[in-house]
Amino acid sequence: MDTFAVSLTSGAAIKELHLRYAFKFSLFFGFFQALMLLIGWYTGISLHQLVNNYSHWIAFGLLTLVGCKMIYESIILKEESEKSPLGFLIILGLAFATSIDALSVGISFSLLQYRILLPLLLLSIVTFTAAMVGIFVGDRFGSLCENKMAFIGGLILILIGVLNIIRYI
Repeated sequence: MDTFAVSLTSGAAIKELHLRYAFKFSLFFGFFQALMLLIGWYTGISLHQLVNNYSHWIAFGLLTLVGCKMIYESIILKEESEKSPLGFLIILGLAFATSIDALSVGISFSLLQYRILLPLLLLSIVTFTAAMVGIFVGDRFGSLCENKMAFIGGLILILIGVLNIIRYI
């Protein structure tokens, strides 16, 4: 759901969405979910407490940072660019931030001695699909309030980060 929300926001912030960009964007999210699940699975017992105690803070920090950057750019930088406002580093940060929970799930799977291949494939496919649908829905309806979407998107990212923290308090 975090991936869908971030994709929805990102799609709304993009002035002119191309299929190639949406595919690349969704691929990043699917890849990072799978990668973090796999890393967690291999990590196993030794880092279980560390990941569980700090993953929500890392996700909060990354989402808040990206959200503040989007808000800043929507207020301060008035020039509209034909290029995507979401560059490589932003997408990388968002994909990483939304996949940190998969690390904990991977650790849990290793502790329960689950085989990882099926969950890995399913998680990748579902995440890719959620990102693709979210970015196109956001693009479609983002034009309704085009001037404020980057600002609203930034607020949504910060809200996701805050809700992530509240969930663990």
